[in-house]
Amino acid sequence: MLDKTKKDWWKSAVFYQVYPKSFQDTNGDGIGDLRGVIQRLDYLETLGVDGIWLSPVYASPQKDNGYDIADYRAIDPMFGAMEDMEELIREAEKRGITIIMDLVLNHTSDRHRWFLEARSSRDNPYHDYYIWRDGAPDCPPNEMTATFGGSAWTYVPEIGQWYFNQFSPWQPDLNWENPVVRGELCEMIRFWVAKGVGGFRLDVIDNIGKEPDHGITCNGPRLHEYIRELRRRAFREDTLVTVGEAWSASVETARQYADPDGSELNMVFQFEHMCLDSGGEKWDVLPLPLVRLKKCYERWQTGLRGSGWNSLFLENHDLPRVVSRWGDEGNWRVQSAKMLAAMCHGMQGTPYIYQGEELGMTNIRLPIEAYDDLEIKNAYQELLSKGRTPEEALEAIYARGRDNARTPMQWTDGENAGFSDGEPWLPVNRNCLAVNARAALADPDSVFYFYQRLIALRKTYPVFRDGAFTLLDPEDEKCFAYTRDAGGEHLLVVCNFTAEELPEVCPEQFRGAETLLANYPDPAGPLRPYETRMLYIKA
Repeated sequence: MLDKTKKDWWKSAVFYQVYPKSFQDTNGDGIGDLRGVIQRLDYLETLGVDGIWLSPVYASPQKDNGYDIADYRAIDPMFGAMEDMEELIREAEKRGITIIMDLVLNHTSDRHRWFLEARSSRDNPYHDYYIWRDGAPDCPPNEMTATFGGSAWTYVPEIGQWYFNQFSPWQPDLNWENPVVRGELCEMIRFWVAKGVGGFRLDVIDNIGKEPDHGITCNGPRLHEYIRELRRRAFREDTLVTVGEAWSASVETARQYADPDGSELNMVFQFEHMCLDSGGEKWDVLPLPLVRLKKCYERWQTGLRGSGWNSLFLENHDLPRVVSRWGDEGNWRVQSAKMLAAMCHGMQGTPYIYQGEELGMTNIRLPIEAYDDLEIKNAYQELLSKGRTPEEALEAIYARGRDNARTPMQWTDGENAGFSDGEPWLPVNRNCLAVNARAALADPDSVFYFYQRLIALRKTYPVFRDGAFTLLDPEDEKCFAYTRDAGGEHLLVVCNFTAEELPEVCPEQFRGAETLLANYPDPAGPLRPYETRMLYIKA
């Protein structure tokens, strides 16, 4: 078990993201709940994870699946009560698992008490908690568009002003230039720290310094000033884990976010690697350019070494299932899921596993009316308006839609995959008959136990935490191989990204090395389809 009194304990940790709405339902309403998370803590302890990143469970109208918060200090009744949250924190701690809460500081729900007051009058003390501009009813302040479609401005006729909403009209942006707002948010964070929460994942944190009058949403001039203030006032304990979601992050800005001096955050989620197989926009699906992926990883691995820290992930609640995206969900599902895990977890950084990833869960294909996600519904209409056929629009959604990651967790091959006794809020993937936790736990060669061994290796061999990264054969379009070197420890990770047999990759230094992990028996000779090997030597 990790010593979590050390300020950098998270460098050796592995986190697991729980999307509670889809994790485990205990009351038969078809929606996962906090008691369901408590019920499955033993499963997560068996896997070996050190922390849970818990997606939002705050009171919310659920217009954006909880990322529209109506009360930061209350648990939504659909998930349970505050007592359930407190019990989850206690029970997780007994198993050596830290709870990391998802926190949205960029915006609130339009049902939040602050906003209801703010829109009632220009003179209301809460009015300046949000971003307002004057203008005629038919003329928004500028032409900025919202992430989920439409204008980024919404008119309130009662006060004759527009408010800024970067994502949707139901998510008005907070005015971070107001020091009272910043104070309120810091006090709220301390409320959760007092309850035993061990850290926070900060949603779209790169947007809090926006300047909408100049068309700036990301990386505003005061962004890092605000984050440093959060660190001083809210994230005071060195042992708290802080990871910021920053779609706009570059290696250079990540060094500032995650400076080892501890003035801002521990790390950021950056998404450069997750955007390489898209065209001009998210819904333009391209084959994975492996050479570009390798060089992207190399840039981040070498660029942050000694001057920051990487987060390592392949899936989350906003991304499709990686085995469907970069692997082979058909004949080689198990092999490619293991290969992708080894590729990711072999690097320097803190890994994050998304629920079901450790089972090799796959994407789902539904009729458009069966999807729940606001982004999917808006994208479908937008793609049709751009001339795509319904079939073409659905193919893009099948590949990239966020509901791919939000289908219920597949626990068993029984009714509703063991997720709920009621009708699930989102359909269960039909392959749950074969892909489920019960089957994985009964199979010593399952994807689950491969992840379990990876997690254990990261705690056993310092090279995973400390080793320098060297990319081998950068221009190879089919194989991803790299080494990690720290002191007298040397690690080789080899990954075949194809269903073809490829020549063996084994530098002379690693001849006769110990095999730490492989997804085929007898890992030697040519690389078989989606084969991965981890070789280790200690001088």
